[in-house]
Amino acid sequence: MPVKHCESAVVVENKPLGNGIFKMIVWWPYPAEAGQFFMVRGWDKFPLLSRPISVHDADGERVTFLYEVRGEGTRILSEKKPGESVELSGPVGNGFPVEKIKGKVAVVSGGIGIAPLLLAVKSLSGCEVTLCCGFRDQSYALDSFKPYVQEIRVATDSGKEGHKGFVTDLFDPADFDVVITCGPEVMMEKLAKSCIAKKVPCYVSMERHMACGVGACLGCTHHTAHGAKCICKDGPVFEGEEIYA
Repeated sequence: MPVKHCESAVVVENKPLGNGIFKMIVWWPYPAEAGQFFMVRGWDKFPLLSRPISVHDADGERVTFLYEVRGEGTRILSEKKPGESVELSGPVGNGFPVEKIKGKVAVVSGGIGIAPLLLAVKSLSGCEVTLCCGFRDQSYALDSFKPYVQEIRVATDSGKEGHKGFVTDLFDPADFDVVITCGPEVMMEKLAKSCIAKKVPCYVSMERHMACGVGACLGCTHHTAHGAKCICKDGPVFEGEEIYA
């Protein structure tokens, strides 16, 4: 696991992709792994807490974040200009076990849950990857995935793009060797239980409000098959059956 750092990072790019979605790139000369996240801060005293934001991409020189403006913290981040700085603490958490993932892989996202999945697909080796993604009305950030996946399937709530309905309508887990997913918990629960029933390994990336990001405050504790665990320290990636069996 990469060593955690707490440093200022200079913003290279911070552009809107539409519908409150932004892509921020910062200089960060350290490694990060697929599924990990940073505690990100772009202000002094208020809001009190930093924001946990997953790694969208990383190359040892820069880290990319894909995030949605949901409150005051992410609003402030969305206004950062190139040359300004943000405070990063990380990378933290346990990511996707990419070395264990082989064969035909379904990568399934719901909304901004697509954020941690780009580095995941880039980190897979020798896999046949199908990206199934769900959005409210319109897709975003898909061009970055195209060199690394064999097929992209889209579902939207409105039917404006792709299939009208749930992203879980787009595929049958039984057709794949492994499923990895991030998105709304109701979606991941439905998907994980389907994978369990069909004996298909499934990895879920959990999201929670977090205060510390290192497991000290216990604010993101979640019940699992092996007792209470912290999403930040023990996750955010878990085997589906550990969370939803």
